[in-house]
Amino acid sequence: MPKNPPRGDDRRAAIADAAIHLVATRGLRGLTHRAVDTEAGLPPGSTSYYLRTRDALLTACVSRMLERDLAAAPPAAAETDHGGSSEQTADLLSGMVLQLIRHRAEDQLARYELSLEASRRPELLDAITHGGRVLREHLAGLLGPLGIRDPEQVAWPFAAMLDGLLWDRVAGAGRTLSEHAFEAAVRRAVRALLEGFRTD
Repeated sequence: MPKNPPRGDDRRAAIADAAIHLVATRGLRGLTHRAVDTEAGLPPGSTSYYLRTRDALLTACVSRMLERDLAAAPPAAAETDHGGSSEQTADLLSGMVLQLIRHRAEDQLARYELSLEASRRPELLDAITHGGRVLREHLAGLLGPLGIRDPEQVAWPFAAMLDGLLWDRVAGAGRTLSEHAFEAAVRRAVRALLEGFRTD
């Protein structure tokens, strides 16, 4: 156990991080309050103190991943100096997908586990739906300046297609691709999506 365990908000984040790791590596069957305490290096009972129920623990995982997603997301067009360039937006979105795979593959595995579980847990489904809405609103802010009509509407299928690339890489046939082949495929797919929606 660490000599100085995190406290307050840092402890909540440590609990959520440990829970995400457990879901990704052991599945939902391996997620217990006691296992999270051990994984996070916290005193027994810490997770139960902050997140008393299993629903609360699962929802905390979703909220933590949303926090990470927003931190890693490309800035909205209004916050950049690329003036709504389709090429640079494609590079930003492709880079985001590649970074999620290279540095946060566990988050993607946990996300899919939790998404399936959400079909049986209304509270968890609400959290996942909220997270998806927030991320798609951010994506719409990137698509609008490119001249894409109805960016809020387009953001939903666009995000679903990006999710498909992530899923295939961590859990599908895409795992067999070399790093170079996967990167090339992602960049080509994102550019094709942007061009297709711009000319629609």
